[in-house]
Amino acid sequence: MSLPEIAKLGHVALVSADLEKSLWFFKELIGLEETEEVNGTHYLRAWGDFEHHTLSITAGEKSYVDHIAWRTKRPEDVEQFAHLLEEAGTEVSWVEAGVETGQGRAIRFKLPSEHRFEIYYDMEKTLAEPSKRSVLKNQTYKAWAKGVSPRRIDHVNILTSLKANVISDYLMEKLGFKMRECVKAPDESLIGAWLSVTPLVHDIAVSHDPFSPSTHQIHHLSYWLDNAQDLLRAADILTEHGLKFKGPGKHGISQAMYIYVVDPGSGVRVELFTNGYLIFEPDWEPIVWTLDEMDVGFTFWGDQTDTLPENNPTIEA
Repeated sequence: MSLPEIAKLGHVALVSADLEKSLWFFKELIGLEETEEVNGTHYLRAWGDFEHHTLSITAGEKSYVDHIAWRTKRPEDVEQFAHLLEEAGTEVSWVEAGVETGQGRAIRFKLPSEHRFEIYYDMEKTLAEPSKRSVLKNQTYKAWAKGVSPRRIDHVNILTSLKANVISDYLMEKLGFKMRECVKAPDESLIGAWLSVTPLVHDIAVSHDPFSPSTHQIHHLSYWLDNAQDLLRAADILTEHGLKFKGPGKHGISQAMYIYVVDPGSGVRVELFTNGYLIFEPDWEPIVWTLDEMDVGFTFWGDQTDTLPENNPTIEA
């Protein structure tokens, strides 16, 4: 029997302390489309996302990420992951089909950092309503209908007070992720780790902050733009609406261009991301950076000042 495999990042489940502002931000400004609203949860996706949703938003007294979800390569992988995780001492709970709209049976569990993950296979690939549907059969919605209009979800970056290698080791050993790039401290521990199960440089990044008030925060979630011109257009749109942002700039790690902006409803940071490189080599060796190389690693060029709101740049997961 083959080992279970994760195919890709599925979605992020966000709880917002100001649902109205979050829906305005993600739907009108970022430009995500709403698949449907069920029992107070709004299910959103980008114009190029095929699954029912890549982001859900629910109202709450405080903002946090309920879970980060991953799709497996095969239906049987979900149950296999449940067995392997339980054998390794991870507590696993089952989420029955339909509890999360559009999704089949799934498992949930926590990383050593207490970040909650979900693993599923079955998910509806809901067609867009006719008025919004693209004439292209390989595209869900008409592109550029509103706002920034990213094509698809790209990655998540989780933040923890634990050393990054504690989490990256778990992701590699238990879930099959591959290390792509990392930042190593003088004591050989990792300050940051970029890992993936796809050819992307990272489907998930792990950031260590020794001063973080929690082991389980989220640094940002990211949506992909097709090119640098799209990123510059995004900067115009954000400026027109009075939102402060960091960038445009280029990371040395991943080589991608970026803008960071904060959802005013939940406080979650969103990265608009493009031009990163892809990895196809089966014998890829992780790129190791040191702390004294971070002037290039984090910001190859661009705005290095943090112009984002300071009150809630990260939220508990």
